[in-house]
Amino acid sequence: MKVAVLGAGPAGLYFAISMKLRDAAHQVTVIERNKPDDTFGWGVVLSDETLDNLAANDPVSAAWIRDHFAYWDDIAVVHKGVRTVSTGHGFCGIGRKQILILLQKRARELGVDLVFETEAREPQFYMDAYDLVVASDGVNSRTRTALADVFKPDIDVRKCKFVWLGTHQKFDDAFTFIFEETGHGWVWAHAYQFDPDTATFIVECSEATWEKFGFGSMSKEESIATCERIFARHLGGHALMSNAAHVRGSAWISFPRVLCERWSYKNLALMGDAAASAHFSIGSGTKLALESAVALADYVHSEPSLDAAFRKYEEARRTEVLRLQSAARNSLEWFEDVERYFSLDPVQFNYSLLTRSQRISHENLRLRDKAWLDGAEAWFQRQAGSNFNGARAPMFAPFRLRDMHLKNRVVVSPMAQYKAVDGCPTDWHFAHYAERAKGGAGLIYIEMTCVSPEGRITPGCTGFYRPEHEVAWTRLVDFVHAETEAKICAQIGHSGPKGSTQVGWEDSDAPLAEGNWPVMAASDVAWSPRNQSPKPMDRSDMDRVRNEFVAAAEMAKRCGFDMLEIHAAHGYLLSSFITPLTNLRTDEYGGSLENRMRYPLEVFHAVRAVWPGEKPISVRISAHDWVGDDGVHPSEAVEIARMLQAAGVDICDVSAGQTSQRARPVYGRMFQTPFSDRIRNETGMATMAVGNIYEPDHVNSILMAGRADLVCLARPHLADPYWTLHAAAKLGDRHVKWPDPYLPGRDQLYRLAERQDVMTGKV
Repeated sequence: MKVAVLGAGPAGLYFAISMKLRDAAHQVTVIERNKPDDTFGWGVVLSDETLDNLAANDPVSAAWIRDHFAYWDDIAVVHKGVRTVSTGHGFCGIGRKQILILLQKRARELGVDLVFETEAREPQFYMDAYDLVVASDGVNSRTRTALADVFKPDIDVRKCKFVWLGTHQKFDDAFTFIFEETGHGWVWAHAYQFDPDTATFIVECSEATWEKFGFGSMSKEESIATCERIFARHLGGHALMSNAAHVRGSAWISFPRVLCERWSYKNLALMGDAAASAHFSIGSGTKLALESAVALADYVHSEPSLDAAFRKYEEARRTEVLRLQSAARNSLEWFEDVERYFSLDPVQFNYSLLTRSQRISHENLRLRDKAWLDGAEAWFQRQAGSNFNGARAPMFAPFRLRDMHLKNRVVVSPMAQYKAVDGCPTDWHFAHYAERAKGGAGLIYIEMTCVSPEGRITPGCTGFYRPEHEVAWTRLVDFVHAETEAKICAQIGHSGPKGSTQVGWEDSDAPLAEGNWPVMAASDVAWSPRNQSPKPMDRSDMDRVRNEFVAAAEMAKRCGFDMLEIHAAHGYLLSSFITPLTNLRTDEYGGSLENRMRYPLEVFHAVRAVWPGEKPISVRISAHDWVGDDGVHPSEAVEIARMLQAAGVDICDVSAGQTSQRARPVYGRMFQTPFSDRIRNETGMATMAVGNIYEPDHVNSILMAGRADLVCLARPHLADPYWTLHAAAKLGDRHVKWPDPYLPGRDQLYRLAERQDVMTGKV
C-alpha cells in the first residue's frame, strides 16, 4: 500500500512503524510541518502496561524507550504545607523530544520516508494520491477541521488555564502535585521527572485566578517569572523553562476535550488527539495514540477491505477511548473544582486526589499502599469519634445527627413496595423492613409514606393519616429498636402530579385504568400526555397540605421513628414547586428560586415545629433535572441546599432527576454522587449520596474522599437484606454485630471467607 501519515507525533510515527513491521513493501510517508527536533511539551507519561503492549508490537523501539525512562512508584501531594506520599502507582516518564527522536530513528531504519518542515495540503489531495491516509495532526487537527461536516467533532474547551513548562529541579522520587494559595487564588503544579536532569512542571489554575494575575497580557518571560515566584520554595533555586519558542504571549492555554462522531472517511482515518483527546492529568493521551496506531495497523492487515478495517478500528478503540475519556473527565473536573476541596484535611484531600478519576478504588489503593490507607482509615475513624483503635473501613465509622447516633454510614434507601391496603402497611412491610434492619445497616428508611389518601402515588402506597397506620408502623419501629442496633427514618411526602398511577410492576407512572382521584401541583403541568393535568394549588390547598405534613410528622413521632425526611424530589408535590419545569406560577411562589422554595420551606418549618428537637430532619432533593438549562442544575442545587441548611435541615439527601419525562440523565457508577460532593464541599452541609452505588468499594471511596457523610443503597438491599454484614465479611471486618440467633451462620461465613483468602493468596 501507498500510505500517507499527516503529523509526526507519537501516533503518526508509531503507525508508520507498525505498518512497515507488518509489510516492509508498504510505501509509507510521514509529513510534518515542524522540524524533527521541535516539540512543544516536555515529558510523556506511560504505564508499565503500555510499555508491555509496545514491546509485543515492536521489541526494538520498546527497548530503546525503556532505556530512557525515568521510573517512579510514589505520588506526593503538597497541600497546606504538608507533603503526603503514597506508593505503588508504577509510572514512567520520558522526554517528548526523546521519544520522538527514538521513533524517528526506528521509522527511518524500517524505510519510512519522513518529510519535515512541510505544510500538509488539503485532505483530498492525499486521499487521491495514496491508498491510505492517516491524520494524526494533533488536537488542533487541520484535517479534522477541513472535514468537520464528516467527522462531526465535539470540542469542549475546559475551564482551567495551564502552561507546560520544564525545570532542572529534581522530582525523581515521586510524581508531585503542589498546591499554593496566593493573593489571587490557588495555583497548582503537576511535576514529574522524565530524564536525569529535567522534569515537567505544568502550572494550572482557574480562569478567574489567571485573569487576576493578568497572565493573558504578560509576555512569556513575565509569565514564567511569576510562576517561579509562586513555586519558589519547591524549585530549589532552579528556573522554569518553556520550549514553546513559536508561541507569542504567555503560552497559557485551555484544554480542548475532543471527541469525533466518526473517525474515518473513505480512505482516511483520524488518530490520536485528532480523533479524541484525554486530559493530561491522567497521562493517557500518548497511551491512547500508540495503542490506536497498533490497532489500526492490525486491522488494515487482518480485514478484507479498508472499510472493514476502519469499522473494526472504530468499534474496538472507541470503547477504550470513551472509558479513558470518562476517567479523564472525572480527573479534569476534580481539578476544575479543586478549590472546593482545599478545606479538607490533608489526609482526605490526598485520598480525594488519588481517587478522582474513579480508576483507583478504595481496595485498589490498599493493594498499592496498605500502610498509607491504613493510616487514612484510622484518621477517618478518629475524626468520626469512633472508639475503634486503628484502621477500619470508613463505612463502619459512626455518625451523629443531633442526638441520633448511627453505628455505621450505610443507609437502606427508601424503596416503594406498593403492597399497602388503604394506606396501611401489612405483614409484607413488617417482614421487609425488619429483615433489612437485621442486616447491619446503620439507618433504614421506610418508603415514601403519604400524608393523605389523595397524596398517594398508587393505591398500594403507605400512609400516615389513619389510626391503623400508626398501629402498624409502631409495631415495626418497636421491633427495630428491640432487636437491632439500626435507627429507622420515616420519609413523608405527597405525590402531587404523579399521583393516582399504577403500581411499579404495572405501567409505572401511568394513570389507573379506573378509580383515579384528582391531583394537584404547583401548576397545571401534567406528568405526561396520558396523566391528568393537576389543579394549580391555591392558598387553601397549600394550607391543607402543609397541615397534612404536620399531622403525618406527629404520627411518625408517636410511632417512635428516630428521624424524619421530607420528600421534595422526583417530581412529587414539593418538587413541583422547586423545579421551573413544572412551576409556572406568577405569584410569590413562582419565578425566582427564592419564590419556588417558599412553599417547601413553609412545610419544613411547620414540620420542624412539631418534630422533637433532639431528632434530625432530612430533605430529599433532585439536584439535577437533566433537562439542559431549563431545569434545576447542580449549581442551583447548591443554593437550594444553602436555603435548607439556613432553615435548620440537618442533612441533604441528594438525588437527581425524575422530575420530567424530557430528562436525559447520564448513567454510570455512582452517577449522582458528584451532586452530593458539590453540595457538601461548597456549603459544609452534611449530605447523603445515592444512585447506582452497589459495592463496598463505592461506599468507602465516597466517604473517605469526603463526597458524602452517609451512603444510600436501594437495589443491593432488595437483592440482599444482609448486604452490610456480607460486606464486612468480604472486607475481613469481624467487629460488626450480628443477631444472636444467626451467630452460627456468621461463623461459617467467616470460615469460608478465610479459606477463600488462603486459596487466592490474600493471606
